Amino acid sequence: MRDRPTYPQSSVDNALLLIAILRDQGELTVKDAAAVLGISSSTAHRLLSMLVYRDFAVQDATRRYLPGPALFLGAVEHRATSRLNLLTRPLMRKLRDETRETVHLVVRSGRWVRFIGSVESQQALRVGDRRGAIMPARTASTGKALLADLTTAQLTRLYTRRGHIPADDREAHLTDQEWATLQRALESARRLGYAVNADDTEKGLTAIGVALRTSNGQPIAGLSVAAPTIRMNRRLADRIGRRLVAVATESQQVLEQFQ
Repeated sequence: MRDRPTYPQSSVDNALLLIAILRDQGELTVKDAAAVLGISSSTAHRLLSMLVYRDFAVQDATRRYLPGPALFLGAVEHRATSRLNLLTRPLMRKLRDETRETVHLVVRSGRWVRFIGSVESQQALRVGDRRGAIMPARTASTGKALLADLTTAQLTRLYTRRGHIPADDREAHLTDQEWATLQRALESARRLGYAVNADDTEKGLTAIGVALRTSNGQPIAGLSVAAPTIRMNRRLADRIGRRLVAVATESQQVLEQFQ
């Protein structure tokens, strides 16, 4: 049995215990969490809220907490993401300087995208660093750009619109309306070469994203420019989108080194 640390951090210990319970039991209420940890309901709520913020938990319609995508997504291979970040960092900085907005690098894992790199805008009002964040691919601009590469058959296998909804992946099941919305977004991405997230993942945030490919056309990551919606009008979004398409083409030679 492992020895308890000499100077334990109770809040950290409690948060880690809640993560383990979610992983093993599949669901948790504020009352359950408070009882297990021997803390007040308000403290338990704050801890669970932090787990939701970091994607270790999600809430369903009954306010129960379920395992979040950070618990069931496979780990990103560190060496590969470090290499990808290293190769794309000059392009990201250049794009940040040109647009004066934050630039993100993401990879897709099934129905989700994980942010693995960010170069922040230097403006006072800006989109922050999203490294480590996980978002639904169908709502993130880079996710849409990467999903646009899939065939209808592949998308149908990825998103089921009937049957059982897995408790650990709320993105597995789409309503007919959500499916239609996704199809329109992907059609637009294929036509324009870039995808748009206008308040889809976060109110007040607009992002333009493209897929990064090797010279043989294989998509390996997504690149986006994100800005406060108040600054991102349609004309600017189109200009940034066209610039992103050009950057994606320029990056193909650089990304050959990733293979």
